[in-house]
Amino acid sequence: MSYLTISHFSSIFFFTILFISAHAALFEIRNECSYTVWAAASPGGGRRLDPFQSWTINVPAGTAMARIWGRTNCNFDGSGRGRCQTGDCGGLLQCQGWGAPPNTLAEYALNQFQNLDFYDISLVDGFNIPMVFGPTNGGCHNIRCTADINGQCPNQLRAPGGCNNPCTVFGTNQYCCTQGQGTCGPTDFSRFFKARCPDSYSYPQDDPTSTFTCPGGSNYRVVFCPRGSSHLEMVGSKSRLEE
Repeated sequence: MSYLTISHFSSIFFFTILFISAHAALFEIRNECSYTVWAAASPGGGRRLDPFQSWTINVPAGTAMARIWGRTNCNFDGSGRGRCQTGDCGGLLQCQGWGAPPNTLAEYALNQFQNLDFYDISLVDGFNIPMVFGPTNGGCHNIRCTADINGQCPNQLRAPGGCNNPCTVFGTNQYCCTQGQGTCGPTDFSRFFKARCPDSYSYPQDDPTSTFTCPGGSNYRVVFCPRGSSHLEMVGSKSRLEE
């Protein structure tokens, strides 16, 4: 997990209640991939997005430990049950939890310390889809992670449809930082991710260059396969669930 889901929330928890009366934030989730992406959001659920379709969710002020990601090569039946090759969340179209690695994550916490939103792109669960994540109202940083990580993934980290983070593969403190702050650092594997997506989390304590803030009340956009990204063509499985 990234700084937003480990270190930072413990220090800002007590500020959350101060801002629950603020306006909700709108998140536009857009698929610019040439293939279908089954978008997922916690909170929010899930939605099939064919190329150039969008989905907008309304997230209450004060929400923390939230994330948005894309799922690939999914098959769902008429009841919304099935499986995805990457990012699967318990076999449900409407996600009720977090997704299975590998998946590129847009993470955020709204209206926190000093009424700031905290947001990041995390590769701590690996990578499956190129992504841009940032505010729509300007003045804050847009995070871009659009390299061909799947195509260049080290052999030890390769997974069907994506590229695993070494924490998923090896599960040791060296890669997962499970023994607390300061007990791990960059590795050759994390440097692989950082070199390609310098603004994104490459390992759980990669905080200084990977967490960004914007004033509370901002709205946001997540784009899968934004124009100009380097990504491999994929053939997504057809879902039998009609919207």
